[in-house]
Amino acid sequence: MEAEAVVKDWWLYQGTGEAAERRARLEAGPPPPWRDFEGVPDPGYAPPGCEGPAWERTWRRGEGYVPDELEKDVVNTALHLRRPLLITGKPGVGKSTLASSIAADLGLGPVLHWPVTSRTVLRDGLYLYDAIGRLQEAGLEQLRTPGAEPPAARALAASAPGPAVEGGPSIARYLRLGPLGTALLPQDRPRVLLVDEIDKSDIDLPGDLLTVFEDGGFVIPELARLAKEAPTVAIGTDDDTEEAVRISQGRVQCRYFPIVVLTSNGERDFPPAFLRRCVRLHLDPPDPDKLARIVRGRLGVDIENSDEYRDLVQSFLERAEDGDLATDQLLNAIQLRLAGAWSAPGDRERFLDTVMHHLTGPSA
Repeated sequence: MEAEAVVKDWWLYQGTGEAAERRARLEAGPPPPWRDFEGVPDPGYAPPGCEGPAWERTWRRGEGYVPDELEKDVVNTALHLRRPLLITGKPGVGKSTLASSIAADLGLGPVLHWPVTSRTVLRDGLYLYDAIGRLQEAGLEQLRTPGAEPPAARALAASAPGPAVEGGPSIARYLRLGPLGTALLPQDRPRVLLVDEIDKSDIDLPGDLLTVFEDGGFVIPELARLAKEAPTVAIGTDDDTEEAVRISQGRVQCRYFPIVVLTSNGERDFPPAFLRRCVRLHLDPPDPDKLARIVRGRLGVDIENSDEYRDLVQSFLERAEDGDLATDQLLNAIQLRLAGAWSAPGDRERFLDTVMHHLTGPSA
């Protein structure tokens, strides 16, 4: 239990003091010279704060997380260096929950979530452009305006990036920032971005991210091409498609580099150039002491004072030797027993097989 009480002066995440005080230190801390960005915030735009349903989800997910000393050391290293944090480990060890824990602990607002699949490309995270929707609306406008040029020509003209054709739809209505693009908006306070399961991505995505991570920004070509006619365009964000933010000259440039948490289940290796730009953390499955602290933090149950729950933890650890289990499976088991479910003595093995089935291994 001694490690649980360790607190270091340089820690921002899980350090001493109230969240507001530690957040102020985070915002005021000088960045490394090579991570100092100069984006100019839109005074009319304010990111979501610590209220509302999205924040409640982040708070509930992150408040019960139990980081150990090494985790706090590595997370705070990433915060001070303003570098992405690459977290590896088996499924269910809490990789994605750590992102919510950082946001909840420092009061940084809802986590932006970018789930990655084999079909994900960089632009999916930066911004979305509904070109087809713009074409369709241009055609409908033509049908409402008798005597104008043919619908096909009108639609083709409207599909080209540029100001709204006279009487036609503006491109701004069909653009919105993705989670990475929203995280890179210029603000004095960083957002937390979770890039989930990046090891499932196409082989090119980690390399494509390098330039964005180094520059702290990106260009939206559809807006850059119309910069002379419309130097500033307001578009929606990943938080709220209706809450528009003004983009100048088609470029999004951060002021404070976001807290980027990338998770990997170890299904692939990453190029050295990508790894060099990340701070790396490997999470091992929790030991009995950490499991006890997790259960106490999440469910308010003191395992040491209950033979029944201590027995469930022991069963969880024994089953984990034959195949991977996730910590939330243990939490599910204890929650069910708290509710009085599966309480008959003869149900024990079926109960364990139901809630603690292996995720990997011969019996998965």
